[in-house]
Amino acid sequence: MGDVLAGIHATWEFESDSVLIRFERGIRTPKLFQALRERRVPHEALASVTLSPGKRGTVVLHAVPRPGADPLMEAAAGQLKDSGDPYRLVLPAERETLAEYYADELSAALTTTGPPVDEPPDRYLVAPPPAPLNFKAYDGKASFDGAKVSFRWFWTGASSAKWKAGDQRFTVSELSGVEWRSPEVFDGYLRLLRHGDQQPARADHDPAAVVFGLGYGPVHESLPFAAAVLAAVRTSGPGAAVHPGSVPVPVAAGRRDPADIAERIRHLGELHEAGLVTDEEFSAKKAELLAEL
Repeated sequence: MGDVLAGIHATWEFESDSVLIRFERGIRTPKLFQALRERRVPHEALASVTLSPGKRGTVVLHAVPRPGADPLMEAAAGQLKDSGDPYRLVLPAERETLAEYYADELSAALTTTGPPVDEPPDRYLVAPPPAPLNFKAYDGKASFDGAKVSFRWFWTGASSAKWKAGDQRFTVSELSGVEWRSPEVFDGYLRLLRHGDQQPARADHDPAAVVFGLGYGPVHESLPFAAAVLAAVRTSGPGAAVHPGSVPVPVAAGRRDPADIAERIRHLGELHEAGLVTDEEFSAKKAELLAEL
């Protein structure tokens, strides 16, 4: 094929073995799309293609990914709204005939990709968002460098259980998966699943989880993060796994990263300005943080 179909918020370029999706960066474009920028989706990663009427004079071309083909959609676990689905291309209704043509062409291409579309592939076929990645949750800052995940707790948000456990660091080989619950629900969180874990504690008491809320951990930051970790876990393979029952390794005591200390002080200052922290609490905690440098 090799043709381009421009829709609302995205452009699809049809190639001989894949679809290249480029997302716009306009102010009305969903933030998740802006964060993803572009994605190359091989034909073998798709199960089907549909064309249906949309809202307010539009049509929707929807490429349905195979289960287990895309770490982003696997991490999302069906929680994305239609407007935030990166596999939906919304077009003006007058382009329906053109969209129907591309839908037919792509459907025909999918019949020659080989393995049954209802069988999960043995690897992810769509590339995950690249590391390093980080975001602010309500109770801490999550960072991923491609090999390990770090949680650094916020004094004003983390539970006493998390403070007692200390800041956390998890190597990819310790993990068996990731559980992401959308921040658009009341009790959203990101939990790291470890080999040998039993019944997990509540997310706000679990040192292997960060919780969302009050604007912290938005979809466009926490979901790509979850997808990148999930892909790294799957790539690490069973040979890299540690023994069942392994526990997270607390961050070693010592001098902290000055940038991290500055970030914590800024966060503390925001809460102080909002009246959520007293002058005495602010001064005492700021001095404690500065002492870690």
